Amino acid sequence: MGFEKLAEEAAGAFAAEKALDAVDPDAGFLAKAAAGIAGFEGGGALGDLISGHGKGAEQAANEQAPEDSPTNDVSDDQNG
Repeated sequence: MGFEKLAEEAAGAFAAEKALDAVDPDAGFLAKAAAGIAGFEGGGALGDLISGHGKGAEQAANEQAPEDSPTNDVSDDQNG
């Protein structure tokens, strides 16, 4: 893990915490911690996407729903 990656993640955590403060100034510790963790992960993922190390949207969609998976379509012979 390089310094650049750590800086991206820290910036994401900081931005998420400040955004939560803007939306809800009375947010509790757990809400701030959750926002910080989400920002940390999101900042790292965004940095990977920008630098070209992350998965593309099409590749991620193909991994979640492969084309050869069964479908839940209702056949016409059941409609009468």
